[in-house]
Amino acid sequence: MSFFDSEVVRAEMHEISQLQEEVYESIFQFPSMSREDKLNHVEMLERLLDKQKILYTRLSLSSDIEAKRMKEKIVESATMMGMPTDMDMNVVFTNMTNMLQKMKDKIDETGSDL
Repeated sequence: MSFFDSEVVRAEMHEISQLQEEVYESIFQFPSMSREDKLNHVEMLERLLDKQKILYTRLSLSSDIEAKRMKEKIVESATMMGMPTDMDMNVVFTNMTNMLQKMKDKIDETGSDL
């Protein structure tokens, strides 16, 4: 069975896609959101990042050729966005997690804008 034939993998990818749509739909409203809506938005970003991290880990552990190709495409995309070619994606995920925590802290601290 192919990596992408797994119902678990397909369900995770579907959920990632849905979370991405939700994030993109409201990203431009972020500055005008209430404190609670901003926190909800950042929490949605955290869920998305967690799902992406899990999928990336599964891709990394898989011997399936299609999974390896997808992992390569993720790394290529990160490189096109300015990441060094030798950057460990787990470091990227950790840095993004830290950034989201700082966003939440700032929202809590100010009660409004970032």
